[in-house]
Amino acid sequence: MMTGLFSEVFLSALLFGAVTAAIPLLLAGLGEQMSEKAGVLNIGIEGMMLAGAYLGFVGAFYSGSLWLGFLTGAAGGVAVALIMALLCVRIGLNQIVIGIALTLGLEGLTALLHHFQFSRSYPRLPAADATVIPLLSDIPVIGPAFFKHQLIVYLAVALVFAMGYLYRRTQLGLNLQAAGDKPAALDVAGIDVIRTRTVAVLTTGALAGLGGAYLANVGAGLFIPFITNGAGFLGIVLAMLARGRPIWVLFGALLFGVCLSLTTAMQVAGINIPTDVIQMLPFLAVMIMLVLFGRRASLPAALGIPYERGAR
Repeated sequence: MMTGLFSEVFLSALLFGAVTAAIPLLLAGLGEQMSEKAGVLNIGIEGMMLAGAYLGFVGAFYSGSLWLGFLTGAAGGVAVALIMALLCVRIGLNQIVIGIALTLGLEGLTALLHHFQFSRSYPRLPAADATVIPLLSDIPVIGPAFFKHQLIVYLAVALVFAMGYLYRRTQLGLNLQAAGDKPAALDVAGIDVIRTRTVAVLTTGALAGLGGAYLANVGAGLFIPFITNGAGFLGIVLAMLARGRPIWVLFGALLFGVCLSLTTAMQVAGINIPTDVIQMLPFLAVMIMLVLFGRRASLPAALGIPYERGAR
């Protein structure tokens, strides 16, 4: 068993699967991080990912274009985020209640639409073409794992650094921070708090929908009901523990990705361990991280609190 665990085949399969599993979590975590910075606790991100997964798969399946599938997936996430923005940001309803309702509603709706459209069949998409980075992809173990992926993987990683720059160096980043920490001060400065939070929620929807589309179109190659399997909630945990730093979301997503990819990697290496034991690892990792770092999590002062325009 030890020989199998440290073989090149096992390590390559583990790392490649970790990256593939981490991208939906990364996109969801980055989106949730932006919402939380602006003061919106977006519990409905799981529903946004489901909408993105279903519409992304349908878009790619009927058009034959993976990128059109990503576009329709992002649009599906934005459509759900519009409901969240209207009810929670504009009207000021409870963010947790609305988020849970959206998630439960999208779980049922996407399952129903899939059954209506495909009945009991589960059509698959062709394997997506990988973008190979010369020289780096030839490095043993690491090369195939990190440098032979679809273009969207590299774009998602680049987004981590782009969002880090946005939060630290731009006026929009400062506005988002103020909307979550001191919305009244932002209002006094003449910046529309409602608009700032709405932009954050819609961006979250686009990223979550894109993550769901990646999960269905690239990770699985098909859509099945409840395909996200809690990925949105893992994204929420990542955002809360990252303390506003996108790079920490990336590292956390890779950690969870390793846990999720262990099943496939062990099968490749010929190691027999009950699947149920492996599948509980991501949630065990969540509990350990919450115990170790949960008390140190830095959350915005106005997180989850609706803001009334003009209030002081």
